[in-house]
Amino acid sequence: MSLTIMRRVKFCAGHRLYGHGGKCEHFHGHNYVADFFVQGNEQDSVGRVFDFSVLKKRVKGWLDENWDHSFLISHEDSNARQALEMVKPSRFFVLPYNPTAENMAKYLLEEACPIVLKDTGATAVRVRIWETDESYAEASLDSPASLASDALVADFAGS
Repeated sequence: MSLTIMRRVKFCAGHRLYGHGGKCEHFHGHNYVADFFVQGNEQDSVGRVFDFSVLKKRVKGWLDENWDHSFLISHEDSNARQALEMVKPSRFFVLPYNPTAENMAKYLLEEACPIVLKDTGATAVRVRIWETDESYAEASLDSPASLASDALVADFAGS
């Protein structure tokens, strides 16, 4: 049997969607909410799959160090990178793809979570990124790594 817990973490970041063609191609920011769903096969002597406070410390620590109060940009967006490098001080994080909510969830699930949960016996199985109060995207391990449509849920009513 596997048991799942979820920890919610809030952070602020800016981004722009390279090649979008609409208003989201401009620099702008969001107050994001990230939900981390973590599974384990064993419970500790207290009955926990994973201590919520330790999970918060690890995932929030990664977010604080890398994304919070940073601009997230695509590796292809050289114009944004040049602009951000001119500003001192400046924080930005280059993603291997456009910083959509879908790709942010994917990156956290596939890249960040394996690092922060290493040697814990727990595995992140799903990450949900709330871009607004009405809009989120979700990536899940129970789907192909190619961002299959059934692995992502997005409601763009509030975008």
